[in-house]
Amino acid sequence: MRLLHTESIELREFSPREVPGYAILSHTWGEEEVTLQNLKTIEATKLQGYKKVSKACFIAAKDGFDYIWINTCCIDKTSSAELSEALNSMYRWYQEAEECYAYLADVPHSSVNRTTSITGPEFRKSRWFTRGWTLQELIAPSSVIFLDNEWQEIGTKLNLQRDISKITGIPDSFLLGDDLRHASITQRISWASKRETTRIKDLAYYLMGLFGIYMPMLYGEGERAFIRL
Repeated sequence: MRLLHTESIELREFSPREVPGYAILSHTWGEEEVTLQNLKTIEATKLQGYKKVSKACFIAAKDGFDYIWINTCCIDKTSSAELSEALNSMYRWYQEAEECYAYLADVPHSSVNRTTSITGPEFRKSRWFTRGWTLQELIAPSSVIFLDNEWQEIGTKLNLQRDISKITGIPDSFLLGDDLRHASITQRISWASKRETTRIKDLAYYLMGLFGIYMPMLYGEGERAFIRL
């Protein structure tokens, strides 16, 4: 597993038995995201996405984490074998993270009422709740901290569970760790029905973890990926 050191912002690789405690970032992709290849060059700091990487590292370090996993730069997407393995490991990586930070780039700091656990319309309409990949990133981790566009805490999955359940249609029990085998296949698919992905085949790939299956990635298969699932 490849992790980002939160102080140096450098990548480190670990064997399965050596993986230290780590935090993990959940977000929606934006302009000029930093890739693994970018991070190895000085040019990375000039990309728009570098601020997201550095802020995530800062927040994690402040909370005592030496390492964080960020999907944009911790996977070598030029390697089909590594990408396939990562897609099949993603749910487990989020599940095993000690903390998940969900960064909601479209929720203004000024819109958040921090004196109550009641969320505003900006939170409920956030793009984060409409993207396919963030479904497993919401369910898998035991702890999720939601952050606004200034990286300030909105609340946690625990204290916002009722609002999140209304937004997503996912019962509280599954948000808080109930075994997904207690949810029918139809129910799990319904959670994904209103979510979008950039590519059709991603619909199948992000559901793999929810169904607990392994499925190798095949280039160019499109809708057939869902049939194969």
